[in-house]
Amino acid sequence: MIETVDVAAPSQPLMRKWPNDLMLMGKKLAGILLERNGDRVAVGFGVNLATAPALADRSSASLGGDIQPEAFAPLLAGSFARLLALWRTNESSDLARAWQERAHLPGTRLTVHVSKDETISGRFAGLDPDGALRLMLDDGSIEIVRAADVFLG
Repeated sequence: MIETVDVAAPSQPLMRKWPNDLMLMGKKLAGILLERNGDRVAVGFGVNLATAPALADRSSASLGGDIQPEAFAPLLAGSFARLLALWRTNESSDLARAWQERAHLPGTRLTVHVSKDETISGRFAGLDPDGALRLMLDDGSIEIVRAADVFLG
């Protein structure tokens, strides 16, 4: 997704937020949703091209209508096809390293909602080779998180 927005709206201060959000100036611009069924995965993309919705739990951003959906969709499809081919032919650790190049910095404070009733906080300690979040807890231990809703700060 970040590669597509780089083409569609160059020179924007973009950052990835684990596991699936794209941030613009600290506000959510886009997200990716994956749904697995057996050996198949459905992928959904949401990008605030024109306006940013009002969200109760976080700030959101938009590209302000600078690009139309009809122009953005083929860029996204091309980028997705390219990254899917890379995923199929490279080690997952290579992709995890590439993801981190445009992500929040190591040491960034995170609040992680691992379930409806459980929240843990710590600092971003990178990704495992398979892409799982490494969260350094206040006691110095590392918690591996494979699915959660994450908030910066």
